[in-house]
Amino acid sequence: QVQLVESGGGLVQPGGSLRLSCAASGIIHSIRTMGWYRQAPGKQRELVATITPGGSTNYADSVKGRFTISTNNAKDTVYLQMNKLTPEDTAVYYCHLKRVYDYWGQGTQVTVSS
Repeated sequence: QVQLVESGGGLVQPGGSLRLSCAASGIIHSIRTMGWYRQAPGKQRELVATITPGGSTNYADSVKGRFTISTNNAKDTVYLQMNKLTPEDTAVYYCHLKRVYDYWGQGTQVTVSS
């Protein structure tokens, strides 16, 4: 099994920055992608960014140029650097890992408000 533990959420003012981290443990070989999704109140969960073991990235249009996804050298931790945050970025952010099956973290709240 795979366990994903997120950290780094919180309250930030518009224009500010946050860095989310997600540590994976357990059976973490044969990873296809790691990434982040988010779900705002009353909305469906949506993709934010993904990264492959080879380093290929994919971003939602709404975060391009503001968010950066990366991993550590061991490829067992994924990060999401979020800059120039707006209230529209307020959501619960979920870490995601795809092998044969999908694995999800418990979610971390990000609130952008003055």
